[in-house]
Amino acid sequence: MSFNNLINLIGLVCSRLSFLLVILVSTDVFLRYIFNFSSASIYELEWHIFALIFLLGSVYTLYKDEHVRVDVFYNRLSKKNQEIINQIGNVLFLIPFGLVIAYTSIPFVEDSYKILESSPDPGGLPFRFVIKSAITVSFFLLSIIGIIRIKKTLKNRN
Repeated sequence: MSFNNLINLIGLVCSRLSFLLVILVSTDVFLRYIFNFSSASIYELEWHIFALIFLLGSVYTLYKDEHVRVDVFYNRLSKKNQEIINQIGNVLFLIPFGLVIAYTSIPFVEDSYKILESSPDPGGLPFRFVIKSAITVSFFLLSIIGIIRIKKTLKNRN
């Protein structure tokens, strides 16, 4: 599987998770207010899905260059100055920050796997370590995208 195919799969998963989250929240609200029923596992599942959408969606969005910028200033710059700002951002912020978060989250995730961490709440979800793994994976992928963006810009200049 190519990196591009992986990113497209992440985008597809995020879109399906978004739909699932709408259905889940709607069901949760319906059950809570109509039948006075609430469940810790449903509530936690909402947050887990939201976390995946946020973490993996940021990877997809950055790769597709659809992320939010301060367009008031950015759009007024020449294409060359936009590239310079992007390169500075990639080199000074995106790659180092992504690698630091990915690296420092590894022990956090390892500890969670070792104890097979689950929710401390009665009726909560098991396998909390799976959602924690998404932190490491997403920030590592963001760093890779930063490297790809640098290479692409340098290739386009030559």
